[in-house]
Amino acid sequence: MNPLRWRRFVNVFWTIASGTGVLVALVPLASLLWLVVSRGAPGLSASFFVSLPTPVGEPGGGVGNAIVGTFFMVGLASLMALPVGVGAGVYLAEKGDGPAGRVIRFTAEVLAGVPSIVIGIVAYGLIVTQMKRFSALAGGVALALIMIPSLARSTEDFIRLVPAALREASLALGVPGWKTSLRVIIPTALGGIVTAVLLAVARAAGETAPLLFTALNNQYWNTNPLQPTASLTVQIYNYAISPYDDWHQKAWTAALVLLLLVGALNLFARFLSRNRLQGAPR
Repeated sequence: MNPLRWRRFVNVFWTIASGTGVLVALVPLASLLWLVVSRGAPGLSASFFVSLPTPVGEPGGGVGNAIVGTFFMVGLASLMALPVGVGAGVYLAEKGDGPAGRVIRFTAEVLAGVPSIVIGIVAYGLIVTQMKRFSALAGGVALALIMIPSLARSTEDFIRLVPAALREASLALGVPGWKTSLRVIIPTALGGIVTAVLLAVARAAGETAPLLFTALNNQYWNTNPLQPTASLTVQIYNYAISPYDDWHQKAWTAALVLLLLVGALNLFARFLSRNRLQGAPR
């Protein structure tokens, strides 16, 4: 066979094979999205977002307290995780080539691979058993432990993408190293850091197992960090394992709300990341 024809044949073959692989991978995702949307959309209403759960058999009700509880606990987790995670990432990028940096990097990699249910048990032992109660604070600690490793490694990667010429120019002008990091390096990498933060928040918002061991649940409005607090993921779990069709429908609708929330955060993070790459200096 002519070498040119053979190369064209191989190119077409692998193009078709790659496209087929993509379609095969998309089928489960598309079917899952369709299942959640088709079953959850009929239950969507304005009251579903602002109402408290109702007892079995009573019409109406919603997951307003769970939405507020999710934002509350993710907010607590962010307050704890952002300074530690972003700070660790900056340190790893700027001073992380020594023994301390290798220890921090190894610890972050190990923590990133720990199952979330194990982190929930750790938070239960450290917070719940000491306070002798479930609480939003314990849930926030568990979610923060999940967020910190990914924040540290992502921040390090984005800091290292900053052109070395910017750092060298700042140092050449006599600016101290710590000011260079705060006023030149971090602002330049800020778009990427924000992307890493949004992705970490999206992951924390979708966690269930740690909150079962720490925040438990609450059928009422609550913004007290020392009391049990509802969350969307735990509410979905409780509805899904119940024997009642009405609660099953609410579980599908709550799952759709959570999917939209996490999806919006991920899309926004991708949008920021794409804009940063397009605007990056070459």
